[in-house]
Amino acid sequence: MNDSNYLHKIFPPNAFTPDEHALVLSQFTPLSFKKNEYLMEEDKVANYYFFIEDGFARSFAIDLEGNDITTKFFGPDDIVIDWHSYFLKAPCREYIQALSSLQAWRIRFDDFMKLFHIEAFREVGRTRLVNNYFELKHHTVSMIADQAKDRYIRLLENQADIVNNVPLKHIATYLGVTDTSLSRIRKEIANQ
Repeated sequence: MNDSNYLHKIFPPNAFTPDEHALVLSQFTPLSFKKNEYLMEEDKVANYYFFIEDGFARSFAIDLEGNDITTKFFGPDDIVIDWHSYFLKAPCREYIQALSSLQAWRIRFDDFMKLFHIEAFREVGRTRLVNNYFELKHHTVSMIADQAKDRYIRLLENQADIVNNVPLKHIATYLGVTDTSLSRIRKEIANQ
């Protein structure tokens, strides 16, 4: 992994002074995860967040019946973070797991706080936080107000890379349907 390429895309040099840019880049560490390895675990405090350079991950929680339910997918250029745990130092309520081999850039909370005085860095974080909030809100309302087929079509339109690269059983739980229902929905769409 080469920070001169990837991190420059996330933190464009023209948004920072040269000293600020060098400081931001120096705080990130490259990491690799194997398929099924955890980036974060339930009941542990999240002391890091990650930018995914390559690969896919998901967050999931265990319901009262012991089923794992996918709550979010992450792909290239996504930020992987448990906002609540990272900033409030509360235990995570979910797991975040690599669905493929995954290359990421990690920053520790203490290093993040060193950068917070840089306006351009704060703006990147604020934009990511707002976008994550809107995505979560939209998914929550969609689970209540939209048909499963419409949720799947929206996922295909907006995140085709997820549909093409993660197991269908995780997509089914994310959409709130059984594997069988998702298969039926996929057949309906294919026959249209």
